[in-house]
Amino acid sequence: MATPELPADAGRLTDTDGWVHPGGLAANEPLIANGVPWFDDRGQTVNAHGACIIEEAGRYYLFGEYKTDDENRFIGFSCYSSPDLATWSFERLVLRPQQDGLLGPQRIGERVKVMKCPSTGQFVMYMHTDDLSYADPHIGLATCETIAGDYTFHGALQHDGEPIRRWDMGSFQDGDGTGYLLLHEGDIYRLSDDYLAADEKVTENVSPGGESPAMWAQDGVYYLLFSNKTSWERNDNYYLSAPSPAGPWTHRGPIAPEGTLTFNSQCTYVFGLTTEGGTVPMYMGDRWSFPRQASAATYVWLPLSVDGDCLELGEYLPLWSVRTGRPAELGAHGAAVQFRSNTAGVALEVPWAGEQVAVIGSSDCHSSYAEVEILDAQRRQVAFLLVDFYSLVPDDGLRYVSPRLPKSDYTLRIAVTGERPAWFKKNGERFGPRDSSVSISEVITVPDRLPRPRPTGLPAPSSPAR
Repeated sequence: MATPELPADAGRLTDTDGWVHPGGLAANEPLIANGVPWFDDRGQTVNAHGACIIEEAGRYYLFGEYKTDDENRFIGFSCYSSPDLATWSFERLVLRPQQDGLLGPQRIGERVKVMKCPSTGQFVMYMHTDDLSYADPHIGLATCETIAGDYTFHGALQHDGEPIRRWDMGSFQDGDGTGYLLLHEGDIYRLSDDYLAADEKVTENVSPGGESPAMWAQDGVYYLLFSNKTSWERNDNYYLSAPSPAGPWTHRGPIAPEGTLTFNSQCTYVFGLTTEGGTVPMYMGDRWSFPRQASAATYVWLPLSVDGDCLELGEYLPLWSVRTGRPAELGAHGAAVQFRSNTAGVALEVPWAGEQVAVIGSSDCHSSYAEVEILDAQRRQVAFLLVDFYSLVPDDGLRYVSPRLPKSDYTLRIAVTGERPAWFKKNGERFGPRDSSVSISEVITVPDRLPRPRPTGLPAPSSPAR
């Protein structure tokens, strides 16, 4: 078992005078750390996938699928809130399984989207509901008078008196308040003034084979994003553009460099982020981790650039500033380690001192899950999480950032699980890791000299084709 010692000054963060919080690494401003688990105010992972964001009364509200680690069924839709998109507080499960019906026992609930209706002030929720074999799809509808309250489920969303029986979906609110329902394959419905029904199908089948739709509009151009269908595997997501939601739509190509598999993610939503330079469209994507979605699925949120009909993710930013929309960097790293193993139970142990620890490692098609735990000086477990080292396209970077802990002496332990999960397209094509390796190159600790943040009056810090 490898047990390298960290130097006393290991883990300095260059050009920072701040702190690290459970949502990711941060200095004196909120930063988004991509591809690592985020933690909420309870120290639990932020569990909100296939998500959307609403900004309301100076806070951001994140709605998403509340996943499990054992089976793909509806547990509830979660809501988290944040003052800065980096520190998250768990609000509640805003919609739970029903006693029966479309969201009853042994049902699926996915792709939850929420919009505030301008004409009523009501918060309206949409979702894909289905049975466990994806053979009974419906678009569901729920409402609430408050953004983070208990939503009431009303059954299927209807068009011309008939339920809309489709699956992957998204939503879009135009600048004039008009709401739209986006569906797989490229169907788009304009919603009624109260958002409680679909009034008109404005276009259909503009993207055969596309799913997980999302939309953005800027300077009179509308952009429609899709992923391809590769089960839980990532792929090169793409987009179309048009002068209106009704089209005509023109296929434009991948939104990220081809072959990156959209930086190992799948689009779910585009959020208008206000930065010091103006409003920036923020791509929101899921880095799925079947079957350990609750523990190991993570998020990829990145600024999009817009130029005429062109919408793109030009580069992957492991760490970036919410305030500026520009990349941030880790400076002098901590201790270099050399650990790679595919043998179940083999572990790396690293003693460290401080409040928080981060792990740099490699992901590839030969890698799988690791058990990451933090032990105190008496070797009692104070934190535990499964971390996914798999990616079809190789990547080196941040793999884990721990919750913030009381300043003390700890041991970081990373153990190979030996798991080799698999997932399949409907045609039987297999995806998943070819081996169970775990590869670690660096461990970073928070320097003791970094001060705690000054009180601010803010609350405590805290999806692929099926």
